[in-house]
Amino acid sequence: MRPPVSDHRTTQPRPRASLRTAVVWEVLQDALDRRTKATGRDSLDILDTGGGSGNFAVPLAGLGHRVTVVDPSPNALFALERRAAEAGVAERVKGMQGDAHGLFDVAERGGYDVVLCHGVLEYVDDPAEGIRNAVAALRPEGVLSLLAAGLGGAVLARALAGHFKEAGQALRDPDGRWGSGDPVPRRFTADQLTALVEGAGLRVGAVHGVRVFADLVPGVLVDTEPGALDALLELEAAAAELPAFHSVATQLHVLGETPGAGEA
Repeated sequence: MRPPVSDHRTTQPRPRASLRTAVVWEVLQDALDRRTKATGRDSLDILDTGGGSGNFAVPLAGLGHRVTVVDPSPNALFALERRAAEAGVAERVKGMQGDAHGLFDVAERGGYDVVLCHGVLEYVDDPAEGIRNAVAALRPEGVLSLLAAGLGGAVLARALAGHFKEAGQALRDPDGRWGSGDPVPRRFTADQLTALVEGAGLRVGAVHGVRVFADLVPGVLVDTEPGALDALLELEAAAAELPAFHSVATQLHVLGETPGAGEA
């Protein structure tokens, strides 16, 4: 059985990791609550594309959901299997080697209540195709959780580090890259992501900025100042929903819903 709603907030990573994931977890868990109520089922079928070693998949399985992780890395899938076993949720987590382009070689088309597409669009050759495949994996009433690198956050970070030419390059580059040494192949604005989601036939339910401040605050301050972590988490949550801060977030989270899910 799925744990009570009052208990599930404790599953998100703490303490420092929560700075990177807290906003996404809040939005995602609220969406899961709505879907479980709408379906009348205790557990949902979730597809985590590019889910790696299970940062989201294992906690979601801990809530009682069935999670299929598709990832191209066999090492990541091995780590996923080990993590799921250690957490006691191995029977609810399935790892499959594959990628967004050939998603339906390993995953079921139209078979999932929720699809996670986190950290995938930055690396695929065709982001629009990646989104279309993710949407095609949804049931008629389903939810897409999309998380991708934000352009503005990278520009701001390079400028604050004193790399002004690289900041300008990222700002001008069509893919948002600051140079040949940039490890991220592509970054997005909020408008670009929402256009991709809407172009795939989904309604945009919410857009949030992720890591608006977390990557800019010195870690020593968060670790040593009493109450700093909780205060920073509250600040991140407050800024996440404000469009003015989307343009400087390190990541952007878009929640997309099928028309059927929006009516449920």
